[in-house]
Amino acid sequence: MMGIRSRNRSRQGALCPAISTISVVCFGALLLLAVLSVLSGRLLDIDSDSRNRSEPSRGSAQIFQFEDEDSPIIEEENVTQPLVQKSLVVPDQWDTSAPHVWDSENAEYYYGCSEPSEDYQSGPSSAINGYLLIAASGGLNQQRTGITDSIVVARLLNATLVVPQLDHRSYWKDSSNFSDIFDVDWFIKSVAPDVKVVKELPEGERKYLLKQLTSLRVPRKVTPHYYLTRILPTLRKKHFIRLTKFDYRLANRIDTDYQKLRCRTNYKALRFTPSIQNMGQMLVDRMRAKGGRYIALHLRYESDMLAFSGCYYGGGEKEKKELGAIRKRWKTLHYHDPERERRNGKCPLTPEEVGLMLRALGYGNDSYLYVASGEVYNGEASLAPLKALFPNYFTKETISSKMELKPFKKFSSQMAAIDYIVCSQSDVFVANNNGNMARILAGERRFNGHKRTIRPNAKKLGRLLPARHNMTWEEFAETVQHVQKGFMGDPMEARPGRGEFHENPAACICEKPEAQEKLRHWREQQAKKPKKVQEATEIKAQDPVIPVEDRIEAEEEDDEEVPLVIEDEQAGEEIEGGAVEDLLLENESTNEQESAEGAADDEEEGDNY
Repeated sequence: MMGIRSRNRSRQGALCPAISTISVVCFGALLLLAVLSVLSGRLLDIDSDSRNRSEPSRGSAQIFQFEDEDSPIIEEENVTQPLVQKSLVVPDQWDTSAPHVWDSENAEYYYGCSEPSEDYQSGPSSAINGYLLIAASGGLNQQRTGITDSIVVARLLNATLVVPQLDHRSYWKDSSNFSDIFDVDWFIKSVAPDVKVVKELPEGERKYLLKQLTSLRVPRKVTPHYYLTRILPTLRKKHFIRLTKFDYRLANRIDTDYQKLRCRTNYKALRFTPSIQNMGQMLVDRMRAKGGRYIALHLRYESDMLAFSGCYYGGGEKEKKELGAIRKRWKTLHYHDPERERRNGKCPLTPEEVGLMLRALGYGNDSYLYVASGEVYNGEASLAPLKALFPNYFTKETISSKMELKPFKKFSSQMAAIDYIVCSQSDVFVANNNGNMARILAGERRFNGHKRTIRPNAKKLGRLLPARHNMTWEEFAETVQHVQKGFMGDPMEARPGRGEFHENPAACICEKPEAQEKLRHWREQQAKKPKKVQEATEIKAQDPVIPVEDRIEAEEEDDEEVPLVIEDEQAGEEIEGGAVEDLLLENESTNEQESAEGAADDEEEGDNY
């Protein structure tokens, strides 16, 4: 018996080390599997984050659906979708009770005022120093800034202004002259109390003056002092000068009477020809007949503009190749990280994004939308989400016949002028990019009663829009409304003297005396309201959305005096006669960069709309 027990103990002693070894091996294997599982999960998360970063909001497969079950889900093709993505459900109507959706708050207390002060001397001085001709560059609205400022410069120099030349050699190659777009007789009559304007040089002095012609190009945004010290001596000596590439060549901050002269010129003297005015008014009437109130959208989404921006819009390798090829036209452009540009508000909103912004602000799917645009990149594929958000979608081509548009069709500036009229008279105006037309119209609408004018807060929206699929519609809409405060065209939204004067003509906007007490009471009530604190929303794989109220910031004026450029002096030496506009065309090669942004030699946006 003792022997049997001894043998059993011996067997158990031999088995125990084996069992112990197997247990350790098994435990180690299980531990290794657990570690590998954790690592693989993290790798998947990293891969998902990497995809989200490499395919930003503008490119991520943007999926949204409507409350109506019959409405389709819209997707962008050939774009990688995130691994997990919620659908943003957009209700047909949202926050329709919100006040001042269609009109600006306190607008009734302000009005446009452009009459000169008592100290302002009416009429040009009898001692005229010579003749001034300006060559306005770019598209319609860029030219408009040059024409407006030319009156102020002519007043400063005490010169007779020859009706301005319009650019025929830019990207748009529009052959329209001043009189083809603007009512020239009305223009001359309207500015007569301030500046003498003639259609052409006097017959008796033409030959002599053309021989004296000197062309000059002044720097951007220079002060009146620059014109008096650097340009006036040449005018007195030569008696006839031409200022070329003339757009944004006068400082924003000048004396109030000169600012008011800008306003009288821009908002009263520059009137379109009767044919353009009648066509534009007819389209306005047709939009009113359809829906009463309407929104006008100026949509800058052409291929060359997108290429110039250097941003990425979600079209994959096809888009990168197409826009990259266009971008190579401009050798002076430097590469910028597309995501950084988007975060810094440098990228225009896509058609879908501007539509979502409008819906979030309270405009329902029954709102009527008029769209002014050039040829949209990717055409219908880019426009489809916007049309789904606003089924009542119209353009000048859809509410007029080919015969009605035929007289204007070959002239981009005249077509732009028609759009300008429809946008100017709309109840709400919005642009996806703050170009020349957006700025000029914003100023005019402020002057004419602060009609609702929406400027997208591109920097904040550029961070919010990519994250929209990770929040409910209510959260998204509330945040959009918050970040758009200060960007809605309300009175005193921007401090006087800030921003481009053509966009914020504060010197020409006055407060009604009888409204001061009401405004004081309103301001006191606003000050008593508790400030709403909103914390930054952390979104996975996205920058934090910081819904902080922003104000229109503007670049500081750079008044440094740069030597002027003297061009083709004695240009008229061999000229014997003929119309001034034909004789004085500049013999310059087209600057290719103007094809996207107008006057790129000074890094300013150009805009044929």
